[in-house]
Amino acid sequence: MSKPIVAIVGRPNVGKSTLFNALAGENISIVKDTPGVTRDRIYADITWLNHSFTLIDTGGIEPDSSDVILSQMREQAQIAIDTADVIVFLTDVRQGLVDADSKVADMLRRSRKPVVLVVNKVDSFQKFMGDVYEFYNLGIGDPVAVSAASRLGLGDMLDEVVKYFPEDGSAEEDDERPRVAIVGKPNVGKSSIINKLIGENRVIVSDIAGTTRDAIDTEVRRNGRDYVFIDTAGLRRKNKIKEDLERYSIIRTVTAVERADVVILVIDATQGVTEQDAKIAGIAHERGKGIIIAVNKWDAIEKNDKTVYEYTNRIRTVLAYMPYAEITFISAVTGQRLPKLFDLIDMVIQNQNLRVATGVLNEIMTEAVALQQPPSDKGKRLKLFYITQVAVKPPTFVIFVNDKELMHFSYTRYLENKIREAFGFRGTALKFLIRERKGEQ
Repeated sequence: MSKPIVAIVGRPNVGKSTLFNALAGENISIVKDTPGVTRDRIYADITWLNHSFTLIDTGGIEPDSSDVILSQMREQAQIAIDTADVIVFLTDVRQGLVDADSKVADMLRRSRKPVVLVVNKVDSFQKFMGDVYEFYNLGIGDPVAVSAASRLGLGDMLDEVVKYFPEDGSAEEDDERPRVAIVGKPNVGKSSIINKLIGENRVIVSDIAGTTRDAIDTEVRRNGRDYVFIDTAGLRRKNKIKEDLERYSIIRTVTAVERADVVILVIDATQGVTEQDAKIAGIAHERGKGIIIAVNKWDAIEKNDKTVYEYTNRIRTVLAYMPYAEITFISAVTGQRLPKLFDLIDMVIQNQNLRVATGVLNEIMTEAVALQQPPSDKGKRLKLFYITQVAVKPPTFVIFVNDKELMHFSYTRYLENKIREAFGFRGTALKFLIRERKGEQ
């Protein structure tokens, strides 16, 4: 089940980024071997009580005039309405209620999406509560007073946010259809691939970058099985278009990936794998999704007997952090190998749901430890007691050890490789949790 998505909307300088960082706290981690994944700090995984959700900061607009502020706030609010399950509308008690707040409140009210109205910079409830009541005039519910900088009132605000989350996600869990997000830069052929798969022009295809404005769900039936394809707006390059537009594209990609079981990253064969491709792949890798890399426009490449091998090596080098990803070479124009995509999707989903018996896992671990001794530090050696699988989608394993500080990343990777040698797990990330077993050193 995908996590709910919560978006923060508000005027410049009301404290969106301060609130985002206060809530994200230690949840934002710079992943060194995943290029550019968390560099932009646009989204973070948050847990409050028993609820996990993805928080999105739609901020980053610093326009010059009030007209531009209003138009960009409307655009920003529209992004939140399109993608979020719950919207946090942030206002500023010190600036008071302004015209732009009222206009955006009208949009949010018409959207029928749940909105939590938050009044920021209330550093003293005693001093400012009278001013907070003014925000009742927006007509979108009770204002929640917070101070993001002082971290006051954040618990009350999160309590209001999680009230709008579905109780059990049963409706989505009943839907057994595989969800496949097609992601990539503009003009790599994402919409053309979907059109070829369904045999009709349901998704607008154009040479103008960014024609596909929002994520569109398309149902495809093949061999008696239904699939849902999610098409997304491609990421744009920073030097080609304003940064806030790229930000919106990333938000759309994140939300599409969040809803998907399998992500197909489409790469343009004529351009090769780029830093942007690595960034998009990183979003899917970080979220533990099944990943297929589809190299499109393969018909436009001059080939010899080494071309596939050389191209595969280049992709593996740039995306070294995800060696498990499946790679296929296709053409949306000619239809070359497109039917194979369904076979790969089925295989990846099967691997995502694969469970390995605890006894077998422990045999693999014992053999791995015998072949390569665990690391030690200052005379103390890592001991591995036990391994068990606790979840699927992605397959998640817990390893019990004497001291988790001794469990180097490289040794975890070594164990992952041993498990993959035995069971494959092609196309899906594996997740490892390291736990200390108390009382045993």
